[in-house]
Amino acid sequence: MEVLQILHMNQGNGETSYAQNSTVQGKMLSTAKSIIDEAIQKMLCLTIAPNGSMGIADLGCSSGPNTLLLISEIIDAIHATSSSSSSSIEFRVFLNDLISNDFNTLFMSLPAFYNQLKEEKGAGFGSVFISAVPGSFYGRLFPAKSLHFVHSSSSLHWLSQVPPGLDCQATGRAFNRGKMYISKTSPQCVLDAYSLQFHKDFLLFLKSRAEEIVGGGRMVLSLLGRSSADPSTQESCYVQWELLAHALMRMVSEGLIEEERVDSFNAPFYAPSEEELKLVLQNEGSFTMDRLEAFEIDWDGGAEITAVVSGQRMAKTIRAVTESMIESHFGKDIMDDLFRQYAELFADYLSKSKTKFINLVFSVIRKD
Repeated sequence: MEVLQILHMNQGNGETSYAQNSTVQGKMLSTAKSIIDEAIQKMLCLTIAPNGSMGIADLGCSSGPNTLLLISEIIDAIHATSSSSSSSIEFRVFLNDLISNDFNTLFMSLPAFYNQLKEEKGAGFGSVFISAVPGSFYGRLFPAKSLHFVHSSSSLHWLSQVPPGLDCQATGRAFNRGKMYISKTSPQCVLDAYSLQFHKDFLLFLKSRAEEIVGGGRMVLSLLGRSSADPSTQESCYVQWELLAHALMRMVSEGLIEEERVDSFNAPFYAPSEEELKLVLQNEGSFTMDRLEAFEIDWDGGAEITAVVSGQRMAKTIRAVTESMIESHFGKDIMDDLFRQYAELFADYLSKSKTKFINLVFSVIRKD
């Protein structure tokens, strides 16, 4: 799977689009708000003078309503901390995602966003320049020392590639039969391959940002993670990948797809533990951990609705995120049936178990 060319959230504003099905990601953003505010306050008060030009980047921005809401909240935090001089600040805002991201939908929402800023902040507020930077954040994206604040949410759990050792075509073996990701039945080599790929990717991410962020600059990063040392724990994989694998194997039993197709699909995803994040940060050496929090969030949004309705809504959420990868591997024809089966499995699971996941949010400081 060519992740960098294939992976994207569902585009547009239709029923299965990411824009219409990103409530869970919005909850992840809301848990990070106090950490973002604190990081900006410390950066402006202790390190970087609130004058001149400020570089802000949102990495893995996607294209739903959460994108510009996040940018608005960052600007609000800067304005609140440096209100006396915010009119002199030029905000250089860079929205980054992979080349297949729906940037056009995002661009069409910019005029309304600029008008809202003028209404809320007044004509004397500093200038805001928003541009897109397509490409992988597992590598350099910006000029050296051009950024002051970097944010990323719901993105760093995506790997740059499927771990090479799991490629059936390359190895001639299916190590993770009937599964799409780490599970309780996965052999140790699968766990090791995923862990190694995450460590390589996150190390490269940090090295790249270390070149681009000024000394004293901040990053606030949030991603799906786990509280357990065990990567096969339910909180890190069951709802998103285990239930999808079950749905696919149902379709295998019905003769709709071949089992070999399931065996050869492995998700480019990894939910790390807090200890893994700290280890890579320490090994890279350019950043200091300022704060790390783990938040429990309901997969189904915590709304008071029936299990059936929750299953249907959750199926749309997962479809909006994973359909591009699954369709490229299995074809478009099975999508409706697959996510109908997934909705049924999730509803059944919801009637028996909790549906919380772990959102890891951490703030780091670029060393001088």
